[in-house]
Amino acid sequence: MTHLPFPAVKSELSTYFIAPVRVVWTSTTGVQNAANLLAPAPGQALLSQPLPPLILKAGRRPGGIVLDFGTELAGSIEIFTPMFHPKMPATVRVRFGESVAEVMADVPDRGAQNDHALRDQIVTLPWLGRATVGQSGFRFVRLDATTAAPHVQITAVRALLSIRDLPYVGSFTCSNPRLNRIWQTGAWTVQLNMQDFLWDGIKRDRLVWIGDMHPEVAVINAVFGDQDVVRKSLDLTRDVTPVTAWMNTISAYSMWWIMIHEDWYLHHGDLAYLRQQQTYLTALLCRLAGFVDAEGREVLDGMRFVDWPTSANLVAVHEGLQALMILTMASGERLLRVLGDASTADLCAATVVRLRRHVPAVSGRKTPAAFSLLAGLRDAAPAVAELAQGGPRDLSTFCGFYALRALGRAGETNTALDFISRFWGGMLDQGATTFWEEFDLAWTKEAGPIDELVAKGRKDLHGDFGEHCYVGLRRSLCHGWAGGPTAFLSEHVLGITPAAPGFTQVRIEPQLGKLKWAEGTYPTPKGPIRVRHERAADGSIKSKVTLPPGVKRVRTSPSRSKHA
Repeated sequence: MTHLPFPAVKSELSTYFIAPVRVVWTSTTGVQNAANLLAPAPGQALLSQPLPPLILKAGRRPGGIVLDFGTELAGSIEIFTPMFHPKMPATVRVRFGESVAEVMADVPDRGAQNDHALRDQIVTLPWLGRATVGQSGFRFVRLDATTAAPHVQITAVRALLSIRDLPYVGSFTCSNPRLNRIWQTGAWTVQLNMQDFLWDGIKRDRLVWIGDMHPEVAVINAVFGDQDVVRKSLDLTRDVTPVTAWMNTISAYSMWWIMIHEDWYLHHGDLAYLRQQQTYLTALLCRLAGFVDAEGREVLDGMRFVDWPTSANLVAVHEGLQALMILTMASGERLLRVLGDASTADLCAATVVRLRRHVPAVSGRKTPAAFSLLAGLRDAAPAVAELAQGGPRDLSTFCGFYALRALGRAGETNTALDFISRFWGGMLDQGATTFWEEFDLAWTKEAGPIDELVAKGRKDLHGDFGEHCYVGLRRSLCHGWAGGPTAFLSEHVLGITPAAPGFTQVRIEPQLGKLKWAEGTYPTPKGPIRVRHERAADGSIKSKVTLPPGVKRVRTSPSRSKHA
């Protein structure tokens, strides 16, 4: 705004008004005119009302109502009130929830909490006006009168969605509608977390976690293309973390910062931005190289962490960190050769050689098996057997992305697609509209969906499960690290990956598995790449590819694009 007499910064976020779509529940007494909140409303307090307002009676058994906005949202709500008598403020209790069970819970029952964002509070409503309540991540809102008079009168409630209004430059559709829905859900999950910075969760974990960002950035690359929120988040974490410390206090997260930078450079070709990282990048790689002993074993200090499910298994943690160190030092070598630092690049290369001398014990867990396969520490066959055992059991929604990549690397496309359909699709089957911080298919045998009241004799899928830092209702049901299948379907099934920085060259190696066809687009700095792949009667893949000017396709052998 040019006429303000003081400095101001325009928000990068847009606001959209979202109306409730369903009344999920009302208390047995103390509620009148609940359905009127579903009628179209003007978004303005009025002197005369076209419909009677919702009334929530105060008293010993105050009235309450639960509204469903139809999808997970990031933002707040507005509550509109009419003229009422006596002319004195009314108070209402407002609870946000990502599930019906959460919105029905009191703090601190089964992990319900107000961490990061208030989801349970008492609000004073104006006479003939509106009140804004929030921010949080939510799909459901519960409103209750308090014990104090007067009764609550409400003419309208609407959500204010806070979001980066971005076009979906990338796209994906295939012969399996369930996979199409999963691709869209992963994109929506990450888009909701693209707030002022790139968060991991919109209810809890409204923070920049660098390791968690890696699958999020992969989704952003595949769906939205170059977005400055990624640079802001990488730079923020760099600037608040001395190179003598670990990002987010976790050694692996400093490694993920390096690998994100290589992915970002390959996709967008921004050499000037990469050069801004050189001083910190060089110092960090030199520091990491010092955490490899004479036998080639990683000996990282600080919080030794790969993912939460393996965090208590010291064998699995070392197995995963050994592989991540190889991936990181190899990535660092490539980046430093681009930056012209041959000396530190040679140090990285020598460190990789030393790391490969040590092959850690096998833990039997999927996450380190995936990283070991991707790092070339293990042969594909035994690693794939480990990944496939028990189907999508022992997957984390975070590192499941790397299990998919490892299966794809080994040519096991059908197994990867089965994991996506059963594991991530399993959340959709339970009413999810975004992907979760943690999930286990075994939970669904005892519990009902998240968009209904918990049925008698059933467990609460949200509140009765979870471990580590996300027990019960504290668990986030919109977590950006869970969006990995979206990137995998674009990278692996459509087969689109950069072969040179900034997509001046591209590899297109479709892997359809049992899919009959797949088509879509992929963002590049020069415009979207468009592909359609169809399986021919002989099992080969026939492709139609449209490249933007300035992008050259690197041809591969036919055998690499025929895997069934």
